[in-house]
Formats: sequence, structure tokens, C-alpha cells
Amino acid sequence: MAVQGHRRKGAVVAGALAGSLALGLLAVCGCAGRGPGGGPAGDAAHGRGSSQVRQVREAAGPAADPARALAAVRHAPTALARAGGARVRTSMETVSGGTRLTIRGRGVYDFARPVGRLTVMLPEGAAGRAGHRPITEVFAPGALYMKNRGAGVPAGKWVRLDTGALADGDLLTSGATDPLAAAELLGGAREVAYAGEERIDGVRVAHYWGTVDLSRAAQAAPERDRAALAAAAKGFSSGTVGFDAYLDEQGRPRVLRYRFGMAEAAAAGGAGRRPAMTAAAPAAVAPSGASAAASVAPAAEEVAAARPSGLPSPMTVVSTVELLSFGLRPDIALPAPAEIYAGTVASPQK
Repeated sequence: MAVQGHRRKGAVVAGALAGSLALGLLAVCGCAGRGPGGGPAGDAAHGRGSSQVRQVREAAGPAADPARALAAVRHAPTALARAGGARVRTSMETVSGGTRLTIRGRGVYDFARPVGRLTVMLPEGAAGRAGHRPITEVFAPGALYMKNRGAGVPAGKWVRLDTGALADGDLLTSGATDPLAAAELLGGAREVAYAGEERIDGVRVAHYWGTVDLSRAAQAAPERDRAALAAAAKGFSSGTVGFDAYLDEQGRPRVLRYRFGMAEAAAAGGAGRRPAMTAAAPAAVAPSGASAAASVAPAAEEVAAARPSGLPSPMTVVSTVELLSFGLRPDIALPAPAEIYAGTVASPQK
């Protein structure tokens, strides 16, 4: 059973990932997903309403005190900031009309600064296209930098996007949810249930699942990060998203998983029209919304190319962030002003 909010009157279409698919409605829902190791615990967070949450709490007994579970989950962003740096693995799985594509990333993040760097690999499309260059992404407060993305961008140049101006707040745009944003979403957790203990890579973790209120997450986040999360709260029609969180004994997130559901309401003929965008100079504000992100969003064009022609079909996006090797001090430099491309970026062509 899906937890799905009603579309808000005049709601913005949150099409940063799927902008080139011309979505008419984006409804965030909680649907079943597998946990680390393939066990059933990972299925818990998605697709459960308030009654199911209460049933699981009751079955778990005194150890699953709701107030304690909620406090542990909401404390996770603070615990992560105190941890300093870590290695990061990400995956973003997109399923649409029987087509399944996964974008994977690896990198490091300094949660104290905060700044992170990922190398993101696009999959070979079901249509048979291969030869993608890895995309380098740098995350910083209020900004996303991408290299090797966007037609017409000179080699070695970066494209800069203002995350607060993106319809999804960069939860999906780059093909990898910003690991810091993934943790800060937990500040808006509600309806949290404790699902027991597990082990991930030999580390004992507590598994929690529930839903996140995006507006509450934006309010709870540090001021530097509020604009992006506030944009996501406005862009996603339901205003909530289901999650699984696996926290270690220090309260740090080891695995975070979110599931987004989308309903495509626009005609299929609009999928092929990809607007151009203007990349921002360092001091400028990048273009916003689906139009800005469509030309650099990695997964949208893959799904559009791989999916058979015909009527649009529902899309599901499962975003997972894994954190390991805490205590690192990664050396991450932001792109210099001269390295940022300020010209027009065309959509990638097939």
C-alpha cells in the first residue's frame, strides 16, 4: 500500500530528475524496498501508513519506544557532522515501464566543512548506448558543481547549479542524493518505527523506518541548507517521503534509503523536447526548476531513451547513500571561478 499525498493546488512539477520526461505530477510515496543484504527489514519503511507503523511498534515491544526511535533518527545529522569525513557510495535506481537503470557513485565527504566529491557512473542504456564519461560532482552549501555533463560545455569546465533554485532541491537532479542532504532529511522524520538490529559490513546497526516531512526537514536544517530542502518541500506534491535508516552505536548513519514515486501525466510526445539552460558564473544564480536541470540530470535521458515508445508509465526512484570509513580528512577543493562555464548548455543529444 502506497502512502501518497494529494496534489497541491498549483503545485510545482518537481521534474529535476525527470524534467525531460515532461512529468505533469510528482507524487512522493513510500514503497517496498530491500535492505542491505537483501533481507526483509529493508522493506519496512515504504508503503506503510500510520496504522501499520503502530502495529510494528507494538510487535517490537518496549525496546521500540516511539519517542526514543524518533529522537535517535532526528539526532543522526548532528552525529554525522561530528564524525568529520567518510567514504561514500551512492546508487539511484530508476524503474519505469519495465525498464530498470541504476546510476552509481563513489567518493568522499567532509561533513564538518561541509563539502563532498563523487564520481558518478551512468549505466549503459537499455537502448544500447555506452561510452559515458564519468561525471565528477562536488557538493557545497547551496551549490552543485558538475564536470563532464551538458552538451557544449568545454572539456575541463564545470557547470554550477544553485540547489535552492532546483525544483527537487538536488535530491535527484545529479543522479546521487547529496549525502549531507540525505542525513538532514531525517530532521523532519515522523511516524518512526524501530525495526531491530542488523549488521552491515560487520558493524552493528539499528534499523529505523518511517516517513519524512520535507517542510519540517527544511526548518530543522542549518540555515545554509534550508533553501534546497525548502525547494524540495514545495516541488514534491505530497510533501513526504518514506525512508529506511541504519544507525551505528554512535548514532551515525551507515545506510540511508529513500523511495520516490512519480506519475507521468504529460503526453509522451513532450519527452523529446529538452530545453537549453544557462550555466551560472560563480557569483550568479543558476537557472531553476526542470528547465535548468533537464539538460544535466543524468537519469532522465537514460530512461527516456531506454523506454519503449508509447504512453508514459509510472516511475519509481530509489536513492541509497552508504557511509563508511569514518574519520577521514578528505582534501576536497571547490572549482575555481575560471573553471566554471558561464555559457549556454544544451541538453545531451542521442
